[in-house]
Amino acid sequence: MTGRPLHPEDEPGDPEVQVLLAEGPVLHFNQVPEAKTIKNRIHLCLRPEVSRDQEVERLLGLGTTFVADHRNPDGSGWAVLADPEGNEFCVLRSESDRAAMTS
Repeated sequence: MTGRPLHPEDEPGDPEVQVLLAEGPVLHFNQVPEAKTIKNRIHLCLRPEVSRDQEVERLLGLGTTFVADHRNPDGSGWAVLADPEGNEFCVLRSESDRAAMTS
């Protein structure tokens, strides 16, 4: 979903995977046996390299669901999606989206 590669020892669908970023920390994801029962304890926001709306469409194609639309007519705002287990995250404007608003 992030567009970044998994650790060489990880495969999609593994109960634990690490996503390698271009720089900075490694993102480690692991499944837990409990179903989601309360609001997420951590909130993830994605700033895509493509436009926000292109990324929303890509993620919907991968199985996410649309939760809330906080996009504004002027191009600002964000979209809230949820992964197949209901964990919510936001898709923010890309750097090019942001630059287009200031020009």
